Amino acid sequence: MIELTGNTAAERFAQLALDLHDSAGTEQTVDAVVDFALQTLGCSHAGVALIVNGGRLQIPAATDPVVAEIYAFQICGGEGPLSESMREHSTVLVRDTTTDDRWPDWAGKVRELGVCSVLDVPLTTSDGTVGVLGLYSAQPDAFGPDEEAIAHILARHASIAVASARREDHLAQAVDARKLVGQAMGILMERYNLDGDRAFAVLRRYSQNTNTKLRDVAQQLIQTRRLPG
Repeated sequence: MIELTGNTAAERFAQLALDLHDSAGTEQTVDAVVDFALQTLGCSHAGVALIVNGGRLQIPAATDPVVAEIYAFQICGGEGPLSESMREHSTVLVRDTTTDDRWPDWAGKVRELGVCSVLDVPLTTSDGTVGVLGLYSAQPDAFGPDEEAIAHILARHASIAVASARREDHLAQAVDARKLVGQAMGILMERYNLDGDRAFAVLRRYSQNTNTKLRDVAQQLIQTRRLPG
């Protein structure tokens, strides 16, 4: 673990903030977060689970397949610290998986994977919890008050960065969708001698009738030169 004290801490978090600002999209953002966790917190593994559409959990960043296995167990319905952190919007610390008896099935699973201590910290914004930062160590009692304090600061940076990256991703998708719809309208206007309003109405009707997103209808028309059946 790299010791973070005084100016060193300020400098490293300042650099992290710059790295997160320069990240291109949500996945690169969370990759920077877990890399920082490995360098500064002395954990064996780190990962981020994010809430996506419909409340599902996605694992966009994990430093080792072990993390993905631990997350997958809980995503599939098993109880554990990730589930509790997400549900209660709180930090959950497991000092030693050999003695912690809160989630016996989960503890047995992670022990088999060589994990002895776990720290799950929620990623929260003004809109609520958007995910969880998970830290894992092969050593028992690896996360003390100092590590927990640093993890909270890191989670705060990550929460803001993830929210910002998601907004940018959504804006980029919206711009892309507008471009596709515009191209599709141009095809209809040229082929059927329609004006812009009627061309858009055709796309919207096909979207509604086939229960297909307008963007997908436009993309299919561009690719196949045919509207959905």
